[in-house]
Amino acid sequence: MSQSAAVLAEHPPGASDGQTAGSDFAPLLRTVRNQGLLKRRHGWYAREIAVNALAVAGVVTGVALIGNSWWSLLLAPVLAVLGARTAFTGHDAGHSQITADKSVGRLIGLLHGNLLLGMSYSWWNDKHNRHHANPNHIDKDPDVVADVLVFTSEQAKDRAGFRRWLTRNQAWLFFPLTLLEGVALKVHGFQDLRRQPPRERAVEALLLVTHIVAYATLLLTSMSLGKALAFAALHQALFGLHLGMAFAPNHKGMEMPDPDGERWGHLRRQVLTSRNVRGAVTTDWFLGGLNYQIEHHLFPSMPRPHLRLAQPLVRAHCQELGIPYAEAGLVASYRQALRHMHEVGEPLRVA
Repeated sequence: MSQSAAVLAEHPPGASDGQTAGSDFAPLLRTVRNQGLLKRRHGWYAREIAVNALAVAGVVTGVALIGNSWWSLLLAPVLAVLGARTAFTGHDAGHSQITADKSVGRLIGLLHGNLLLGMSYSWWNDKHNRHHANPNHIDKDPDVVADVLVFTSEQAKDRAGFRRWLTRNQAWLFFPLTLLEGVALKVHGFQDLRRQPPRERAVEALLLVTHIVAYATLLLTSMSLGKALAFAALHQALFGLHLGMAFAPNHKGMEMPDPDGERWGHLRRQVLTSRNVRGAVTTDWFLGGLNYQIEHHLFPSMPRPHLRLAQPLVRAHCQELGIPYAEAGLVASYRQALRHMHEVGEPLRVA
């Protein structure tokens, strides 16, 4: 999610079909650049950040004013949605979509990730950059490493005990498991502190702890312990579900490069492994622009509002080259992703 991810669009690694690296991508890059779609949208992002900050402040004020009442739980879903908006901004900052200044981008990411969400910006950056460099590559993409979920039959065959049961039923369990994602993101962030250099670790840890202290203080001074726990559980569960719904359709069930096969160029590596989600303005808002996943992977530093403008250019270029361009409606995209996970677990259900 740092500038290194953006560089992939300018200098894609690898070659395809004996061509010069990125040769099938270069004409598309020129067209996109000439139309100004890689230029930053400082005003657009300033408004997004300001509106979201005011909305979060409003919810926090509402929690404090409503106080020790079960009615306060009605604000938990609102805060979950705003948390997802906050995460989308942190994601964009890491991709240098908001500013080309690395220090400013990191500051925005730290404020939106560590301070407002309790989620390590550095951990997410490292993980997400590796994903962007090699999406769906079983040996290089951390998002398809066998963990709670598995994504290939090779991964599935080695499962045993409780993990074997999880894999057999992972398609049914996927969305319930995302209810834990909000907490998991926080845990991963704290675990990653050991990897970080001392100065970076100190800043990240301070902001992570500040988030937890402020969050607990708000709830425990506004309501009883039982209501505070209920609010936190509902808030974190819906936040994780929202993020899961935003990220689930992007790559699951798409092509997975053969580690021992031909090395794909940038265009094919990003297009063949990604899926777009069709929809109107509401879909764009709900998924934070990640529904234009193909365009986002081809041009990581492209500002979010420009992704929909680049889509017809990318689609036409892919059609000209005979490269499949995957699109699906929102429900169909979830169905395809879940079908893939169901098929991966199939051998364990008949064994």
